[in-house]
Amino acid sequence: MGKWGFFVTFEGIEGSGKTTLAKGLYDYLKSNSFKTILTREPGGTKEAEEIRRVLLKVGNSLDPVTELLLMLAARRENVYKKVLPALRETYIVISDRFDDSSFAYQGFGRGLELKFISRLNKVATGGLKPNLTFLVDIDPEAGFSRIKTKELDRFEREDLEFHTRVRRGYLILAKRAKKRIKVLDGSRSPEELLSEVIEVTLERLSQKGLNKFKLEG
Repeated sequence: MGKWGFFVTFEGIEGSGKTTLAKGLYDYLKSNSFKTILTREPGGTKEAEEIRRVLLKVGNSLDPVTELLLMLAARRENVYKKVLPALRETYIVISDRFDDSSFAYQGFGRGLELKFISRLNKVATGGLKPNLTFLVDIDPEAGFSRIKTKELDRFEREDLEFHTRVRRGYLILAKRAKKRIKVLDGSRSPEELLSEVIEVTLERLSQKGLNKFKLEG
């Protein structure tokens, strides 16, 4: 395969703090001269961001399979136009959500068959998997207490039972992929969590040859 980058993803339920941590890791790596980009799901490209608006718009009533297909369409746009080109250039790619979200939300949350999701997801990603995933685990009630002052999107407006299923799904996924998924206690302070995220990421990078991810010059 030759030189290849490093793919880090962040997962968690609403209000977990994953977005803040993804941005924090990106800022740290950028300030330390690492080649890195930050993206998100659904989104990351112009077309994928347009799909995101449909998925998150309050009032849109989507069949679970339709919701999954839209997520996967946005993912394919992001993967093939942004993520893969960066990995080929040995960038560290940081993504706020990736394919674990589909299994957690549309699988455990909506009740779609996991094998069905897996087959379609391979089409969307070409089989791409993260090198490292941080799952920020938090009780759904605690997560909602953090976002109650903002205008909630379509997923954030789902009931507590839905988000409890999503959280349980994430924890099941983490048990199945212990080497890849690092579970973080989302009740800890953002500073503590970011420190752990940076430490774990640098350790994983060093195992692959950290210097090759540095900017030249």
